[in-house]
Amino acid sequence: MVFSTASFITQVAVLVLALALLHKPLGLYMARVFTNTKHSRPEKILYRLAGVDSGTEQSWSVYLRSVLLFSLISILVIFALQRLQGVLPGSNSLPGVDPWVAMNTAISFVTNTNWQTYVPEATVGIFVQMCLLAVQNFLSAAVGIVVVVALIRGISRTATDRLGNFWVDLARASFRILLPIATVAAIALVIGGVVQNFWSTEVTNAATGVSQTIPGGPVASQEAIKVLGTNGGGYFNANSAHPLENPNVFTSLFQVFLILLIPSALPYMYGRMVGDQRQGYTVAGVMGALWLTSTCLMAWAVSSAQGVATAEAGGLGEGFEQRLGPVASSIFAASTTLTSTGAVNVAHDSLPPLAGGVAMLNMMLGEVAPGGTGSGLYGMLMLAIIAVFIAGLMVGRTPEFLGKKITPREMKLAALYILVTPTLVLVLAGISALLPDVMANAPASGPHQFSELLYAFTSGANNNGSAFGGITSSGPYLSTLLGLAMLLGRFLPIALVLALAGSLARQRRVPVSSGTVPTHGPLFGSLLLGVTVILTALSYFPALALGPLAEGLIK
Repeated sequence: MVFSTASFITQVAVLVLALALLHKPLGLYMARVFTNTKHSRPEKILYRLAGVDSGTEQSWSVYLRSVLLFSLISILVIFALQRLQGVLPGSNSLPGVDPWVAMNTAISFVTNTNWQTYVPEATVGIFVQMCLLAVQNFLSAAVGIVVVVALIRGISRTATDRLGNFWVDLARASFRILLPIATVAAIALVIGGVVQNFWSTEVTNAATGVSQTIPGGPVASQEAIKVLGTNGGGYFNANSAHPLENPNVFTSLFQVFLILLIPSALPYMYGRMVGDQRQGYTVAGVMGALWLTSTCLMAWAVSSAQGVATAEAGGLGEGFEQRLGPVASSIFAASTTLTSTGAVNVAHDSLPPLAGGVAMLNMMLGEVAPGGTGSGLYGMLMLAIIAVFIAGLMVGRTPEFLGKKITPREMKLAALYILVTPTLVLVLAGISALLPDVMANAPASGPHQFSELLYAFTSGANNNGSAFGGITSSGPYLSTLLGLAMLLGRFLPIALVLALAGSLARQRRVPVSSGTVPTHGPLFGSLLLGVTVILTALSYFPALALGPLAEGLIK
């Protein structure tokens, strides 16, 4: 397979242009969704049926309790209905899902991870796919959006302990943002050749006389929200490498566009809601620089085809979908690991070692370029607070962020946020690496075996969901530990973000002075970029050196 530089530049340019054109209109629309005080008639009916007082706002602790309660109920419902699949309609004659797999699946879809420890077309029927997993693709993405909206309110409001109403924000994110865009996207995917039906098709090869049953289903509708909500996974086991789920280069690039669409527009919404559009442009610039750099690094690593395994395979080819080629695979792999999506159109286990290392590093950055729906922006804003604190130390002043002082309380919350994910990844991967029975689930040898394990916990704790294909995670130990990593990796950061939002909202705004560090423009953007990269390197570089770096540098 030949890597075409001209094709790479063309596809990247098309993506950047399309996203730039929609950055302002979509960001402006989302800002209006969350600042408009009027409720639509269907929303009013929904609030009445659910017993929600839409006129009451919540403190950060009540907002957090609502997030956790909603997520816990979702996990229990999805787990129970998977176990009862055999007696439910639309089961495709499949039995109830194994309890370990059902537990892991429920946690992964509620946490926006979509780690799949099973073969979808052989394990779950249309009911589970459509009424449980696809619905959670909407809801888990909406949770990420509303959490960053609550943080923005905390930054922009003064002398209050109210951050909005979780239930109102959830309904608006789901019905006013995700559902309309996903509907249009699903129609576009159907036009592009993605399957959308409720039956399987029997195909007979005229030359050999062999008949084969091709599984069908509501694939396009699930595919649209899977990528739009940066969820990941797929209707088929090969997900976005499957010809019924991603037929051609156009649908592949369109899926990447959908993955980046909402996260890249959220910075404009942020600038609009805080009343200073320069803030949004600065954040968007840093996100864009990281995405472009990572995508180019991925392309270089794929095109150079370094590493013993790649050489023994005869170069690029094994694990790459021939219909799409290495260019589309490079852009897809970089974008999904930068955005907590987890969908793949190439087997990441088959990437050249340094390309696999780039994929891991993308997740280790905290998936902030531009990141998941909501989670990318609130991760970047937490890093911005760290950057402001460092800048304050340089000039000898109490750091300020958009008129709010960054006191020891805010700094502790931001520091804990930065430490949560690396701690989960390194501790759980380190413990697992010491257990021979667990390492047997990663059948590779040498550095690649450790890479498989490190990738799994990096993916789980960062709520990504992609995996190195060689690892088997359906057993009790890895299902449980990965489930724990997904839960803590999702909800501990959310708790810290909402606590910070509440702390900032209670403050009164301080006037800008000559010693105030501007939090916009190229200078601060460069500082924020450096903080993002350096914090990641300090946390993960030793682990990367034991896995993909060691493997990629072996001649």
